[in-house]
Amino acid sequence: MGNTEVMQLLEREAQLVSVGEYAAQARQGDGRLVLIAGEAGVGKSALIDRVRRDLPEAAWFWGGCDGLFIPRPLGPLFDIADKLGGELLELCRAGAPREELFGALLRQVAVPGMLHVLVVEDAHWADAATIDLLRFLGRRVRDAPVLLLVTYRDDGLTATDPLRVALGDLATLPSVRRVSLPPLSAAAVAALASGSDLDPAELYRLTSGNPFYVSQALQAGLGVLPASARDAVLARAARVGAESRAVLDAAALIGTRVELALLDLVVGCAPSSIDELLASGLLAGNGGALEFRHEIARLAIAEAVTAHRRGSAHARILASLQALGCDDDARMAFHAEAADDGPAVLRYAGAAARRATALASHREAAAQYQRALRFTRGADPATVAALYDGFAREASLLDRWQEAADACERALTLWRDVGDRLREADTLRWLASSLCSLSRGDESIPIAHAAIALLEPYGQTAELAWAYANLAGTLMGRGANQDAIETARRAQGVAGPLGLTEVLSDALNNEACAVHATGGECAGTLRRALDIALAAGHESAAGRAYVNLHCIHVATRDWAAADSSFPEGVTYCDEHDLTTYANFLRSERAKALERMARWDEAAAVCQELLRDGGPSPNIRLWPLCLLGVIRARGNEPAAWECLDEAAGLADGTGEPQCIAPVRLARAEACWLDGRLADARREAELADDRAAGCDAWDRGAVAVWLRRTGSDRVPRGAVPAPYQRELDGDWVGAAGLWTDLGCPYEAGLALLGSTDETSLREALRIFTGLGAPAVVRLSRQRMRELGVQSIPAGPRTATREHPLGLTRREREVLDLICAGHTNAEIAGTLFISVKTVDHHVSAVLAKLDAPTRGAAAAQAATLGLRRGASR
Repeated sequence: MGNTEVMQLLEREAQLVSVGEYAAQARQGDGRLVLIAGEAGVGKSALIDRVRRDLPEAAWFWGGCDGLFIPRPLGPLFDIADKLGGELLELCRAGAPREELFGALLRQVAVPGMLHVLVVEDAHWADAATIDLLRFLGRRVRDAPVLLLVTYRDDGLTATDPLRVALGDLATLPSVRRVSLPPLSAAAVAALASGSDLDPAELYRLTSGNPFYVSQALQAGLGVLPASARDAVLARAARVGAESRAVLDAAALIGTRVELALLDLVVGCAPSSIDELLASGLLAGNGGALEFRHEIARLAIAEAVTAHRRGSAHARILASLQALGCDDDARMAFHAEAADDGPAVLRYAGAAARRATALASHREAAAQYQRALRFTRGADPATVAALYDGFAREASLLDRWQEAADACERALTLWRDVGDRLREADTLRWLASSLCSLSRGDESIPIAHAAIALLEPYGQTAELAWAYANLAGTLMGRGANQDAIETARRAQGVAGPLGLTEVLSDALNNEACAVHATGGECAGTLRRALDIALAAGHESAAGRAYVNLHCIHVATRDWAAADSSFPEGVTYCDEHDLTTYANFLRSERAKALERMARWDEAAAVCQELLRDGGPSPNIRLWPLCLLGVIRARGNEPAAWECLDEAAGLADGTGEPQCIAPVRLARAEACWLDGRLADARREAELADDRAAGCDAWDRGAVAVWLRRTGSDRVPRGAVPAPYQRELDGDWVGAAGLWTDLGCPYEAGLALLGSTDETSLREALRIFTGLGAPAVVRLSRQRMRELGVQSIPAGPRTATREHPLGLTRREREVLDLICAGHTNAEIAGTLFISVKTVDHHVSAVLAKLDAPTRGAAAAQAATLGLRRGASR
């Protein structure tokens, strides 16, 4: 295979130099995480093999992500532990929590004086826990002699793929570096084809310079070019003997890494067959195992095995794994399903799901539950009901609430058939929670009460404590705050003596939010809820506490606290695969950005959340509401599409804290359109639900009632900026809003004045914010009051960008032209890398430029650069 190796490493000199530099830095204690990206077959593994030969003195440890089946969580870490041994291996065997595993790995490889190289291959197949491991190491290797090499395919990641999200986060870390491997040039392909009978130009055209495809085509021994890499692999496989082909087929079905002992049990392979396969170049040896040279090759062989032979082969593999004492339940579940062995699927998929849950790999847990549920025919009803319950809980953490509700309904039927009242009631309270998150609050209340009615005769149980806590949360959301406080304390009374710390945290969370809505101090209670959850490792409870703590900071316009709580919370939720709570936090972050008049950033976060139809209804309504009102202020299209959908979702929740703000956003949009009567009606609809809101929302309702000419009176005390407006102290109100960092609210306050100076200041604010709809209303009011010499504002040609770029997109374009990476742009503009990704995509689309370089060139041609420098 010497020629193949040279083949794969042509035109890789720059990448080898870069990785060599990163290794030197790591050896000095300045650790590096290197992300190596490229399409399938481009030579990522070959590059690492060469680096390994260049660093013989380093300690190397390999782990891989397998695309063959729903992966065992932390598969790469377990691979590394098998060779690293010591504390990490002991913890793995003991089933320790993942935080302990992460810490043990870092301690063992951070030994001074020795360069440790960790390799994680094929991260595009990584489970959620492995992605979190990469985040963990990326933040901590900076002070350790560690080189972490991570390979992944970058040609198939969607915008919402967990790995892409993680890569955006990792890119901002000082320890992270990127290496990209492009396809080979036509000249390189021609050099490789030298001496063969194949036409170099045709070879390049057919392979597009993919090194693996090129190598397979050259080594297939055909007189004509194979139509695909798959055909080239199969042509090579056809040249081995019948016995060797049977071994090759079995190996392909086993997986990328094939233990020799397992292969021998499955197919009884002779040493001569192994020798022939190694000589063919289709397989390579690695200690006591064989490996396919590339996943493309394994897939080609596996897919060529006929269906009737495939099932029996998987059955033999499963039996052999059982005989060898395999403890990888995910692997066993895969082969059991492929063998159509229902009882084995139930056994192994259920166990794999529970282990994935324990390691916070919720996507993998949900997938394993779904796998088990496909094989429940004839199974015990209680077993099936428990599987549905397990799936419902995992789906809820992934913001897949409709699936969670459907699973609860199926579990309920089964628990009733079985006659298990405790489990029936526990499923009822989970169903109530799911319906709330689907904006079906009216349906959830009677279900929550039904759960409690079933449970109370059984006395003080964990199920009753949870039912009280869930009902408290529902009551709080619907504005019945005093009832929520009492119910939350009832939950605490049951949970405390039973030592149920997760229920205790959840109940404290609900109590704190209800206390906040009634005007009381709640930060201490919320912090206690969070501390309890973190100390006990209750990830879902901690995620919810982070959300509500951040919500309180945003509601009270405490931006310093919000700026602190958001990154802490969202990092925790991302690292623990808590999609629901991560989405909640990002929607609250968008709300904060909107209130600080950072509208471009807010809109980018909203669009990111709404992409591909997500998230769940209860979270979706906030991005829709914010995007709608921002578009209305900017005279942008589709504002009402967002606001109409938001209103439907908000009304469905039955929650004042959702309904009132959405109705006020609609009131503002009507007011901006000049439809005062409609604006008043929307403001009064908000007022109808204001009694259940906190003081800040009630203040907003009161001001919009006044602004739209309603004769309704405010409901109770409101915060000082709103009270100043209600008192007619426009300048004082504007000053308080300015102090709070809310310039748009300051402008609205001044717009209520009849003083010319105040009105001119309002016009200046709105013009600066880029809010043409409010600018128009400001000029209109000034004309009505007889103000002379009203500023006309900048001409359209200078106010609007010739290609429709927003202010933030212009800033991003300037930095692109200056050669900045997305991570550097994020640091310069103090926004996330994901937000930069969105802006860069928008810029490229508006300039019709395929690449950043093309965008920079076009900007220079059109005179759009503003002199940004690196």
